[in-house]
Amino acid sequence: MVPRPGWAHALVTVLGALAAMGAVAALGLWAAGAADLPGGAFPQVLAATLVTAVGGTVRLSGDAGGLAGTEGGLAVIPLSVTLTGALVVGWGFVRPLRHRAVAGAPGLGGWAARIAVLWLFVLVGLAFAARHTFRIPLGDGPLGDLGELFGIRPVVGFAADVPLTVLIGLVWLAGVLLVALTVSHDAPLPAGLLRSRASVRPPAVAMVRLLLAAVVVALVVALAVAATRGRPVETFAVILLGLPNVAWLALTVGLGATWDGRVEGPFGLPMPRVLDEVLRSPDLSELNLGTLVEQDGAKWWWLLVVDAVLLLAAAFVMAALSPARVRVWQHAVRLAVALALTVLMICLTARVSARIGLSVLGIGDLGEGFSGEVVLAPRLWSALGLALLWGLAAGFAGAAAARAVRRRGGGTDR
Repeated sequence: MVPRPGWAHALVTVLGALAAMGAVAALGLWAAGAADLPGGAFPQVLAATLVTAVGGTVRLSGDAGGLAGTEGGLAVIPLSVTLTGALVVGWGFVRPLRHRAVAGAPGLGGWAARIAVLWLFVLVGLAFAARHTFRIPLGDGPLGDLGELFGIRPVVGFAADVPLTVLIGLVWLAGVLLVALTVSHDAPLPAGLLRSRASVRPPAVAMVRLLLAAVVVALVVALAVAATRGRPVETFAVILLGLPNVAWLALTVGLGATWDGRVEGPFGLPMPRVLDEVLRSPDLSELNLGTLVEQDGAKWWWLLVVDAVLLLAAAFVMAALSPARVRVWQHAVRLAVALALTVLMICLTARVSARIGLSVLGIGDLGEGFSGEVVLAPRLWSALGLALLWGLAAGFAGAAAARAVRRRGGGTDR
């Protein structure tokens, strides 16, 4: 009799995920220069990064007195940290179940509930720790003179929204556990769900492998850039904080999707230099294959080639994992739906909105050296339409290839 996973297993899973996410986030923030933040704010910024990594909300606020105003907002998910936590939590969830042939819904629910209870305490702790206030120097010039004349000492701070962070963090956990249970080949399911597993697991596995493959390709490119073009610290900041952001953005761009964005001010987010150059304009700019090629040469057409190869591989994996009775058109439809859902997830998690600014007596709105704005949002419906078309085409091709392999006796069940 295999013992049921208990509180000790749950504690190891949650603490392991927290430690892994914390290590990745801390190294990424250090590479991005956050270790030099004033007022010993690094631990609070680290907590805020972990909060946003699980979908939580961090609100910016300011106080500059009655003669000045501050404004700001932040919505960005460091997906390197998110992916690290998801992999550790998912592995920790399914590992104790791997020796079981069957599992009842109460047993699975109880095991997930133990992890959720401990995760709840982590979310509350992180949300309360993610708060800090910075004093803003006005510098020289008109803003500085006005600030000195009227005794204005503006401050800006951030604080996590505790209830919203807890709610979204628990939803994130539920999604991770569901995906882990779906893609695992040896985790048991209640009897009522076994029939649907044959149709749900293959596309889920294909999409997870597609996303991970895109990250691996991006990692190889990033390491090559760090080794050959200098600025390794900046590159490692991108890797440790936003590699999936860039990889999955590139995946959608390779499919033909367009993102609208703008980068203003002296700061931005960790991202490849070419993206910053395309987006740095006073108005919204288009980010797609055409603008990348125009900015940095024809090499960006390789995104299209890489996407085609990765999608064909994903389609083959899905068809190989599916029962032989599934028809080719069913493979195509399932891959199209799965890819559209995957692109939807990318569009929801890779978008960016960050803005901060200052004005004194209405002068110097978004003052120089302090203000900035980074915006990046997808054209959602066109991206989803392109995903459906690509999924249908790749699904047909992958199913045909898998059938040819099966006829030669080379099929697989994993």
